[in-house]
This record gives sequence, C-alpha cells and structure tokens, in this order.
Amino acid sequence: MKIKEAIEKFPGGMMVIPLLWGSLLNTYFPHVLSIGSFSTSLAHGALPILAVFFVCMGAEIQLKTAPRALKNGAAITLSKLASGVALGLLVSYVFKGKPIFGLSGMAIIAATTNANMGLYAALTKQFGDEVDRGALAVLSILEGPFVTMVALGMSGLAKIPFIELLATILPILIGMALGNLDRNMRMFLKSGGDLLIPFFAFGLGAQINLHAILAAGVPGILLGLVTLVVGSIVNIAASRLTGGTGVGGAAVSTTAGNAVATPTAIAAVDPHLASLIAVATPQIAASTIVTSLLTPLLTALYAKKFKVRRKAADSDSAPPLAKPADAP
Repeated sequence: MKIKEAIEKFPGGMMVIPLLWGSLLNTYFPHVLSIGSFSTSLAHGALPILAVFFVCMGAEIQLKTAPRALKNGAAITLSKLASGVALGLLVSYVFKGKPIFGLSGMAIIAATTNANMGLYAALTKQFGDEVDRGALAVLSILEGPFVTMVALGMSGLAKIPFIELLATILPILIGMALGNLDRNMRMFLKSGGDLLIPFFAFGLGAQINLHAILAAGVPGILLGLVTLVVGSIVNIAASRLTGGTGVGGAAVSTTAGNAVATPTAIAAVDPHLASLIAVATPQIAASTIVTSLLTPLLTALYAKKFKVRRKAADSDSAPPLAKPADAP
C-alpha cells in the first residue's frame, strides 16, 4: 500500500490529514482519546512534540540568514496586526459598534490578529525556506490575547508576558545554537523535523471539536474566511516585499486556539464588552477550525503555483566520505 504517497497527494497532507483525523475523533469518539497510557499522551501531547520540533527547526537557521528572518517576521507581524485592527475598527466605526453579518469589531480583531504558531512552523518547514522558518521567533508574539488587548487600546492594562514569549522561542534558540556550532548536529536535527509533523498535527486536531462550527453558524465560518483570505493577501505581500518567499505570509493567516479566551480576557479589563462574550467566543472557535483546515491548503497551493522551493542552508546530503588512504 502506498499510504505516504496517497497522503502527500493532498495539499499539505502530512499536516492536514492527521489534524483532521484528530478533530474527527475528538468530535465523534472522544472516549478513544482518553483510554489512558501512551495513547492518551500522544493525543494530548502536541506541545511537548512541538517543542522538540522547534529545536529541530531552529537547527536549520544559520546566523547569516537571521537578520533577514527577523526583518521578514517583523514585517508579517505588523501587516497582520495592522490589517486586522483596521478591519475591526472600520466595522466598529462605520456601524457604530453594531455587528455586521453577525460579526463585531472585537471578534474580527481577536481572530485576525492572532496566529497558530504550530501550524506556521509545520507549513514553513514543509514549504518555506530558512527566512520563513526563522521568522517564527518574531511571529510568536501573535499567540495569546495580550496583542489584541494592546491593539484595542488597552495596553496600559495588559501586561505583555515577556517570560512566556522567551519560553516559546527558547527551543528555537537552542536548536539554532546547536546547528551553528556543529554542522553534523544540524543535519541530525534537521532530519527529525519532517518526522514530527504528523504527530503534533494529530495532537492539535485532537483539541478541535467540529461542532463549534455549527454553534457559530455562518458568521463563524465567515470570520474564518475573512481571517484566511484578507490576512493572506496582506501577509504574503509583506513577506515578499521583505525578501521572503510569501509562504510565511500564507502560513500565518490563521487563528490560534487560545484566541477563544480573548473575549473573556478583554471583558475582564473592560466590563462594557462583557455582553459580546457569548456571541464572539463560538465565532472565534469556528475561525480557529476553518483556518486550521484551510490554511495548509492555501499554503500548499501557493507554494505550488509560484514554484516555491525549500532552500537549505547547505546541501541536504551528508558530507562526502573521505577517500581511503590507498585511494589514487
């Protein structure tokens, strides 16, 4: 049976198929994921596997490409924040705080200014180059509700968790140090990156309940499509203008699962917005699911359309073997 070949025929298959499989099990057979021991650990172990993946990915980043990666990451971060905030504030201003198509300005900003870094890491590993992958060190700031709170003008009340941000990028820095100090270590760690993708993808999928799409209805699906389409156009342009392939811009057009907590976090500091929680929360959850399923497809199609190829810092092949002593 040609299982691997069949999976890879699907755009982003090594990421999408395990993620979809995990979400289906969690939605319709959740007890299967809770039988205990190693099976449950695998289903709920996305973060530890992802941490190892970050080390492997960091090993591929060479110091000579780091400035370009940071520049690219900063450009994509600013474009994602600016476009999301502008769209949300436009809706709030034009419609005087009333929802449009069931979407409030807060829901739009919360979904569009957040990003799933696990998906980004996997997609740039498969379709991007060193610049795309290295941009993760900056883009990690997009995970969590504090960016949205700052974007809504609450920066005086929201404390940016620099320690959490450091904890996110520390595995990348460790891998980067190992890879730059020892080429053989870089090649060793690099070989493990692709292997880990389907495993943490399954774990991410096991946290998704597809019923959330039904609970949010059409507005939730629309929010996901807005995050994907509008975000990708702006983000891809920012990536390409700063020397990237555009893959990073496509891969960051997601909503992270932790964005679901954003309305509650915002309402905690501004009680006037508490009435929006019940409506915005399922919509953001739906955006998380929609973008998790469609962003890999978009990224794969973009990479194929523009013939983007992964660029290794050096040859993927092992160093040539030394000639025997008696060789001519």
